[in-house]
Amino acid sequence: MATYIVRRLFVALITLWLLTIIIFSVLRLLPGDPLIIFLGQSASSGNMTMEQLAKLRVEYGLDKPLVVQYLTWIFGIFHGNLGTSINYHEQVSTLMLERFPVTLHLSLVALAIHSVFGIALGLIAAVRRGTWIDAAATICANILMTVPVFWLGLLLMYFFGLRLGWLPIAGYTSPFVDFWMSTKQIIMPVICLSVTSLAVNARQMRSSMLEIIRQDYVRTAWSKGLRERTIILRHALKPSLIPVITVLGMGVGTVFAGSVITETIFAIPGVGRLLVSSIFAQDYVVIQSCTLVLTSIIILVNLIVDISYGWIDPRIRYS
Repeated sequence: MATYIVRRLFVALITLWLLTIIIFSVLRLLPGDPLIIFLGQSASSGNMTMEQLAKLRVEYGLDKPLVVQYLTWIFGIFHGNLGTSINYHEQVSTLMLERFPVTLHLSLVALAIHSVFGIALGLIAAVRRGTWIDAAATICANILMTVPVFWLGLLLMYFFGLRLGWLPIAGYTSPFVDFWMSTKQIIMPVICLSVTSLAVNARQMRSSMLEIIRQDYVRTAWSKGLRERTIILRHALKPSLIPVITVLGMGVGTVFAGSVITETIFAIPGVGRLLVSSIFAQDYVVIQSCTLVLTSIIILVNLIVDISYGWIDPRIRYS
């Protein structure tokens, strides 16, 4: 087990290193100059001389060769320095600390909802296969998988925000400041973040449970006269969760990727919205640092998922 964890950690580190190269290289291939874009938005840009522009390039390290810029960024990461934003004139670590709790709040709530309800919906559909419950659950899952997040967000804002006035259409309030207002503000964003993964989890859980309940040991449990609840919860649930856990790990990436669209639609000051504004401003430092943090979380979650297989199913052994 320890050997397997060390090997997986090594693979994860190699993956992160390759990602840093890809992120850094792709951003530098984009047309345009972040300093010129920033100065074009500044009121004092008309008085900027070429000497002052060159001084700014030196200040942000954009005058150095690309290899030196990359190594400076990497060494800064190891020292806890993610760089200075060109657009915001602040440390990227400060910007991340301000906005990451917002994204984490939305993501954790969305993960909890689509995990619990997706597994429960798929479990009920499998146990009641062939009934109207199974048909309704399957139809709902198929519909939710095809719903575009941006369209769903606009639809929710129109009906529940503008027409009915039940929920605020934009903004974010910390639950530590006003729990009730915070809950109302995150309902629609969380729905947008949850629907696709909920449908995928339900379909995967139904398929996995149908396969497990056909196994010989489950049939033996039925022949012993055990109750249906005991058979499902004690004998069939944990083995059927293995492919679902894999999908849940992939769902973390879906949630964080969806936060980019959702936070922009609902004007939520999270990492996703910071990433979008930095892309338009071509703020290299913010984009590469935010992307690296999000991908690191996804890789860590997938590592935890791989290790959890042995706990879910004791028949699995790592060699």
